[in-house]
Amino acid sequence: MTTAVRSLREFKMPDVGEGLTEAEILSWYVKPGDTVTDGQVVCEVETAKAAVELPIPFNGVVEQLFFPEGATVDVGTVIISVAVAGEAGAAPVAAPAAPAAAPAAAAAPAAPAEPERREVLVGYGPRTGGTQRRARRTTTTTVAAAPAAPVVPAAPAAPVAPVAPVVPVAEVPVGERPLAKPPVRKLAKDLGVDLRAVTPTGAGGVITREDLHAFAAAQAAPAAVPAPAVEAEAVAAVEAPVALPVSAAGDVRVPIKGVRKATAQAMVASAFTAPHVTEFVQVDVTRTMKFVRRLKESGELGRDVRVSPLLLVAKALLTAIKRHPEINAQWDEAAQEIVVKGQVNLGIAAATPRGLIVPNIKDAGSKTLAGLAVSLGELVETARQGKTSPADMQGGTVTITNVGVFGVDTGTPILNPGEAAILAFGAVREMPWVHKGKVVPRQVTTLALSFDHRLVDGELGSKVLADVAGLLEQPKRLITWG
Repeated sequence: MTTAVRSLREFKMPDVGEGLTEAEILSWYVKPGDTVTDGQVVCEVETAKAAVELPIPFNGVVEQLFFPEGATVDVGTVIISVAVAGEAGAAPVAAPAAPAAAPAAAAAPAAPAEPERREVLVGYGPRTGGTQRRARRTTTTTVAAAPAAPVVPAAPAAPVAPVAPVVPVAEVPVGERPLAKPPVRKLAKDLGVDLRAVTPTGAGGVITREDLHAFAAAQAAPAAVPAPAVEAEAVAAVEAPVALPVSAAGDVRVPIKGVRKATAQAMVASAFTAPHVTEFVQVDVTRTMKFVRRLKESGELGRDVRVSPLLLVAKALLTAIKRHPEINAQWDEAAQEIVVKGQVNLGIAAATPRGLIVPNIKDAGSKTLAGLAVSLGELVETARQGKTSPADMQGGTVTITNVGVFGVDTGTPILNPGEAAILAFGAVREMPWVHKGKVVPRQVTTLALSFDHRLVDGELGSKVLADVAGLLEQPKRLITWG
């Protein structure tokens, strides 16, 4: 009788081919001794651009997990090893075997090698077969919800809110992995919520963001009610902060990783590479605000299409770029050339729990007002749900940042790396304004345009900003100038 020969296969942190060099392991879905199958998701990781699940590309039994949850791992580093059936050329796993069985095993023909697979992140590059989840078990037990995350005091003297009592929940299957999308899992981890304790309301038993918030709110009572999340045009809802260690002096140390780390690196590179110039203009947008109200009430752009002032600002900027295409450009340092882009990929800065992201609307300049409204609505909703893909954040050519939703009048925005211009849209306020020779209350905003002075001189930047202002003062010009 022979003893089966096993081989050890190693799975490395994949390289998605988009310049990423590391990823943080958010959670493991397997442990040593678990059986895994080709295509089964074994862990969730967060890169600088997205939270994604990693499928294993072979069958076998988990031998070792090389890193704990929360570890940041370089691309190309082995993160898990799996014992698989013997393969030619693979390193055997040490195991006792009878001497008489060895010749027979050696004489046996080698098992056919599996077809070559590229180890890629979910949603990137080619892969065969669908993602498979571990089989569900039927044994049940009662699980108690995890306590809500403690509130971090804003200052040494600030009291800490009491932790809500643990509330028992209905029976849930032991070992069953609750169904939830990666952003929802990340939010649950941040809130300190055990997903097994949350009742799902989504299709197919999927736990949604709303389920998490409802559960957290129930757990928090009668503790202090958290401040409502900030929600506004093109800015994702901001979730509750993660509880972090606090020193005796009240200092809090926040790890720099993921989106925040990538953003910091990009902003430093942009600020110290491209010479920034910022120009400002105050604009009477009373007619634009009336136009927005009319579009909302009439439904001219289509049913369920969201209309906002940002839509008109975006259309005004796209029209100005059409009149001055040289501002939609990129600096090519290697070739020592200015590349004027053939299409406008309009980025919209969005604040999310993972940090600032800038997804963009591809070829936005070719869209009608209705088409732009649909694309903008989809972009905002996707960002709010944490579903923005890395592809949606690639290839931007010009950006709008809507600081007005926070009640801010203006600022000096920093360029997205590789872009020539970024427009800041400030809060719309009722102010005294000279209109037709009289001082009357009008709705006024402030626009700020930052641009790369290597590509854009003062004349071009001023013309673009003046055009945007002119279009917002008289929105009917969108027809005559477009």
